[in-house]
Amino acid sequence: MSAAPLVYADDTIRTILSDCKRIAIVGASPKEIRPSFFVLKYLTLKGFKVFPVNPGSAGTEIFGQTCYARLADIPEPVDMVDIFRGSDAVPGVLDEILALRPLPKVVWMQLGVRHQEAARRAEEAGLTVVMDRCPKIEYARLSGEIGWNGVNSRILSSKKPTMRAGFQSFGIVARPKP
Repeated sequence: MSAAPLVYADDTIRTILSDCKRIAIVGASPKEIRPSFFVLKYLTLKGFKVFPVNPGSAGTEIFGQTCYARLADIPEPVDMVDIFRGSDAVPGVLDEILALRPLPKVVWMQLGVRHQEAARRAEEAGLTVVMDRCPKIEYARLSGEIGWNGVNSRILSSKKPTMRAGFQSFGIVARPKP
């Protein structure tokens, strides 16, 4: 039996993706066929500063970004930690997150990753929590990139989106007024 879908307001996701410019991806893979590599590459190309975290790849580069063994090794504060590990790994990752100073603003758990107790602990510490979502998919959906290709944007339009500032970026746009 699968868990009930989690619902996050588009404005909440839009605010997170607009305000969080430095993102640590825990579980980033150097393998180009892995979803974590796609997410890292996409976010990097959209102008985010991305820090891959993977002890097995520490000291190497993943898509041109230095990889770190632990969150504490990242040399500057991060705004968001994207957890690309199984749900059972979330409490340990959260312990690392809560030891950071300053704390990031957001803990984001990838598709299929949920941990209610860890989410409660993070929220008690003042962090925003998103579970079972992908920032790459959400960014593309909210920027109109997915909608332009005809995929579940809830907006129908025959107009190609206008490019905004940034490398290959449509940018996240405000919801159209009715």
